[in-house]
Amino acid sequence: MAYAIDKEQCIGCGTCADTCPVSAISADDEGKYQIDADSCLSCGACAGACPSDAISEG
Repeated sequence: MAYAIDKEQCIGCGTCADTCPVSAISADDEGKYQIDADSCLSCGACAGACPSDAISEG
């Protein structure tokens, strides 16, 4: 199961995108991050790195 980012909790720091080993995370037009579920490996690296705990298994 892929991970998901709560856009209300996301602070737009980009740590998750920097941590993702398959580049499945990108910023949207508002500077908040989103995960491409089809590319996500469900490794959890992004969730562990997120300083605002905005990422959870979706």
